[in-house]
Amino acid sequence: MKAQIFINLAVKNLDLSLNFYTQMGFTNNPQFSDATGKCMVFSEEICVMLMTHEKFKTFSSKPIADTKNAIAGLFALLVESLDRVNEIADKAVLAGGIEPIPFKDYGFMQQRTIEDFDGHTWEIFYMDKSKFPQQT
Repeated sequence: MKAQIFINLAVKNLDLSLNFYTQMGFTNNPQFSDATGKCMVFSEEICVMLMTHEKFKTFSSKPIADTKNAIAGLFALLVESLDRVNEIADKAVLAGGIEPIPFKDYGFMQQRTIEDFDGHTWEIFYMDKSKFPQQT
């Protein structure tokens, strides 16, 4: 079995978030979803668990961060091409997300930053390893 990552996110509006992540290209896995949480699959290795605040609170005694006003983490998602970066980011913006930082081009890597309705921040990027700066 390959290693998998499940990113757990507290969301204020589960249905709105479900639609947002669906528009970004995630699919819902009903086997791990219910009225308080939705398992959104990006690939065999990457899943995002969207949970109501009430559900999320059952996993931690710490307060839930206000990610609309403070950063709690950056989720970087490497994809296969710059076209795919733009496809995902454009769909996220059309679904109501915001792009708080302009497109970045580092030569070997291009990146767009997207925030969902709760302020969770995603960096969608493509990296061409053949253009990676050589160490001298």
